Amino acid sequence: MCGRYASTSTRGDLLAAYDAVETVGEELPPSYNIAPTQQVNVVLERAPRSDPDADPVRMVSSQVKWGLVPSWAKDPKIGSRLINARSETITSKPAFKAASVRRRCVLPADGYFEWMKDDYGKKIPFFLHGDGPVSMAGLYELWPNPDLPKDDPDRWLWTCTVLTRPATDAAGQVHDRSPVILPDTFVGPWLDPALTEREDIDALLNSIPEPHLDLYEVATAVNSPRNNDPELLRPVHR
Repeated sequence: MCGRYASTSTRGDLLAAYDAVETVGEELPPSYNIAPTQQVNVVLERAPRSDPDADPVRMVSSQVKWGLVPSWAKDPKIGSRLINARSETITSKPAFKAASVRRRCVLPADGYFEWMKDDYGKKIPFFLHGDGPVSMAGLYELWPNPDLPKDDPDRWLWTCTVLTRPATDAAGQVHDRSPVILPDTFVGPWLDPALTEREDIDALLNSIPEPHLDLYEVATAVNSPRNNDPELLRPVHR
């Protein structure tokens, strides 16, 4: 699964890394301990707000909360239970199937945290990462607040979820599932708005190669989302 991650790239870094041409929202500061319900950076492709009829463009948005709220939800609190989505079922599950064909995104990360129990039952945190920043496959959704008028710019709540898959490699040592990590050549196909057939989406997901991740133990300070500084990414040497 993915319940906490780090993302320290600047907006300029993200624009360059993903060939994005537009930004939405105020730039977020680097975060070494991103937790569910917090605002995160996502990369997506859709028509610009200024011209909804224009062709889709790739953009970086910082106005998205982690924890997907389906458009039909009666209460946005459901988002805290939908921080992850199993990649095997996104095209069929009611909470995700609409977003899977129309609202796919990427969540940029330096890596993510997982916890493993030691011989005494204590949970030990680990940081899993690649050779550089990783692209976690995600979905995003727009939830209309029924208490606000239709022309209110704050009416729409933007939320997202991280896709997961069965874990192997280093990830499998810590947890049986891991985020779906997109190689650079898969980012474009995943974001492509023209990809709308569920069978094709499933086929794309099934063709993504297993990531090769490294891991190391980190301090238990990461257990609290109130802690957020570079020290959280330092290895613990026993």
